[in-house]
Amino acid sequence: MTYTFLNPYTIKEGMTLRNRVLMAPMTTSSSTPEGEVTEDELIYYLVRSSGPGAIITACAYISSEGQAFPNGMSVASDDHIDGLSKLAKIIKLQGAKAILQIYHGGRMSQRQYNGGRQPISPSPIRAERKWADTPKELTDDGINILIHQFGAAVRRAIEAGFDGVELHGANTYLIQQFFSPHSNQRTDKWGGSIKKRLTFPLEVVTHCQSIVKEHAQETFLLGYRFSPEEVEKPGIRLEDTMYLVDALINQQIDYLHLSVNYYYQPSLVGVRDYKQQIPHTIGKHINDRVPLISVGSIKTPVDAEKALEYSQLIAIGKQLITDPKWVQKIENNSEETIQNSLIISKRSSYYIPDPLWDTLVSIPNWIPIRE
Repeated sequence: MTYTFLNPYTIKEGMTLRNRVLMAPMTTSSSTPEGEVTEDELIYYLVRSSGPGAIITACAYISSEGQAFPNGMSVASDDHIDGLSKLAKIIKLQGAKAILQIYHGGRMSQRQYNGGRQPISPSPIRAERKWADTPKELTDDGINILIHQFGAAVRRAIEAGFDGVELHGANTYLIQQFFSPHSNQRTDKWGGSIKKRLTFPLEVVTHCQSIVKEHAQETFLLGYRFSPEEVEKPGIRLEDTMYLVDALINQQIDYLHLSVNYYYQPSLVGVRDYKQQIPHTIGKHINDRVPLISVGSIKTPVDAEKALEYSQLIAIGKQLITDPKWVQKIENNSEETIQNSLIISKRSSYYIPDPLWDTLVSIPNWIPIRE
């Protein structure tokens, strides 16, 4: 059977993906404590880069105080370029494009990973998490430093040989914190109205685009991942997200990437209207103005095709953990051989770094597991 998602796709003039499948960014917590890419991570990505059109890496922190989890990948210093270069080469070896996701945790950062430093955020408002600290409010100077740190991270990604960078504006991290009325209650140019709350994300995009123009010799992607809603009150709601999406498209972002648990997800807030699927609503609003990546519980070819009804690309996460050859098996009409669970007795065949494996098997019901 012929599937749309197996067809090549030109994501930007000068860059064509061999298919419409991307590996979703997933935390591995498998770098060194200093943020250096490890051999185990290189092998993990090598095994999973032979099928998808592109690989989006686990997020790399742009500044050492911005770590939201242990042993993350770093792009905070030129010292990390060498290791990141190895990663880019490994991903591209078999024809996939390599995209580095970058982030700062903001108030979601934790002292235990950041030398005991207090987290920073637009406003001194604690995240609604049991472990969260009250963050320190950013100054104007601090905000401008962060914008340039994002730009420096993009430069390093270019020098390391990546084909693009994805700005992590989702999952309640710093960029989203500026857009959120819950975490951003400033009254200056960086907060207040929805337009002002969008100032920081757009400044980051604009500065990063200038870095791409200055340093990239070939076509280079700058994408943006976003969470459509927040459960906090006040929080981001769908109408806010439509405003964000329009602004990013006007800013000529290269692609947008949803961050949802299900490609057919209903609203997370208010009275749930299960007939209205938030990703589909957003896709209709974008209306092919830029490529949209859909994600979330895409397990089968049928799921993938349904997701492409409102998007141009799909991102696969857990399926590439349990079966790195998901794409090839579908290409070869061997869908019945796809593995949908981790088999403990075959652990070595997955080439999953120990910290990631331990996480996968310790979270109940997060991923199917068999003995």
